[in-house]
Amino acid sequence: MNKEIFKAYDIRGIYPTDFDEDAAYKIGVATVKELGAKTLAVGRDARPHGVQLMKHLILGITDAGCDVIDLGMITTPMLYFASWHLPVDGAVAVTASHNPVEYNGIKICRKNAAPVGSVSGLNNIRDAVLTMPAKKEDSETAPSGKVTPTNIKTPYEDYVAHFARLANKKFHLVIDCANTMGVLELPIYERFPKNIKITKLYCDLDHPYSAHEANPLNTDTLDDLREKVIEVGASLGIAYDGDADRIGFVDEHGDIISMDLVTGLLAKVLLKKEPHATILYDLRSSMAVKEVIEEAGGIAHECRVGHAFIKAQMREEDALFAGELSGHYYFKANKNGELTTYAALTLLNLMAQTNKNISALVADLRRYYHSGEINSEVQDVTATLQKLKETYHDGALHELDGIKISYWDAPKGSRWWFNVRASNTEPVLRLNLEADTKELMQQKRDEILALIRA
Repeated sequence: MNKEIFKAYDIRGIYPTDFDEDAAYKIGVATVKELGAKTLAVGRDARPHGVQLMKHLILGITDAGCDVIDLGMITTPMLYFASWHLPVDGAVAVTASHNPVEYNGIKICRKNAAPVGSVSGLNNIRDAVLTMPAKKEDSETAPSGKVTPTNIKTPYEDYVAHFARLANKKFHLVIDCANTMGVLELPIYERFPKNIKITKLYCDLDHPYSAHEANPLNTDTLDDLREKVIEVGASLGIAYDGDADRIGFVDEHGDIISMDLVTGLLAKVLLKKEPHATILYDLRSSMAVKEVIEEAGGIAHECRVGHAFIKAQMREEDALFAGELSGHYYFKANKNGELTTYAALTLLNLMAQTNKNISALVADLRRYYHSGEINSEVQDVTATLQKLKETYHDGALHELDGIKISYWDAPKGSRWWFNVRASNTEPVLRLNLEADTKELMQQKRDEILALIRA
């Protein structure tokens, strides 16, 4: 087993070279010990090798004396739902999210969707696995835990569907699942045949992970969705990632809606139900997001990147909702776990309430000019960040995640900020920059990239 499969937030590698059945078994044993679990919910995505990996994961869990509730094939939001809806001590999924079909992995959470990441137990599981002897194939000892198959899909669909407030409005949606797990979210939309017409793109689980990359953050993957929205005259385009814990949107003109602006739109609706609630927004987000949250009466707090950090901050601050630039949307309604279809229904609710197209609603948030995320390979991350701090020492410095330096207190027309942070998964620095004029954004973007890449 390649120990590098243990990432910051999950376990992920190529099957079977990096990650195989023996690794899955050992991870099962180690997870029970780390969580002190008596019962765990277990599911998987649609990758063909997921069947065998899940079988051995369950065997490891039950050999460790823990009972298993077998959820079968699920999305990650369903996993988080199961972690608080069912009488379990945690939940585990065999999934590699948006990675190609040759990958597989494992995602773990405690009860109530509390994440297990590198600093919250995953490194302990890694260390236990690396020192664990191989299971003897000739062992005749029966597992001491029992396995109970359970249908989580119906109660999950009931729960998410109850958030819809579509009145008598009619919507035509194009939904792109990239032949991955978003297919299991479709029955929620299908509960509203009088309100919602669906045009499906790549919604075939008989040939899983055979379409384009299931990653709406990569805007090239949205080309077919954009074309289909225009072709059929749809109200909204929706794209799910590989395990359906991220979601992207396209407006009725085929234009991509930036994922941070979606945070602002969702906050508007949620704050009508719970005024003055705390909303967290990814520190890379447009300043318009903070402004919209506060205009709607909410308390806007920045958060660092990464689901484990965001969920912990949500618990600390009792936040109602959090949005991440990568298309993760976290809801108190799912114990701070992602709930992507709830995000989509909330946008439809907003369109129904205001009687406006999605493009008109987004227009209010297109106030400034954002660079998007730009990656650069660097030799020395620490030295590069120090050079940026010294060069822009007169700005307001925040070090919540990498460095963020702001000049937003300057006069209008000269306001700008930037964030540079190291990737958790690649040897790169990621730059996000925003200004209140296009010319200033381009000038400062090029200026900082020259420093980073010098």
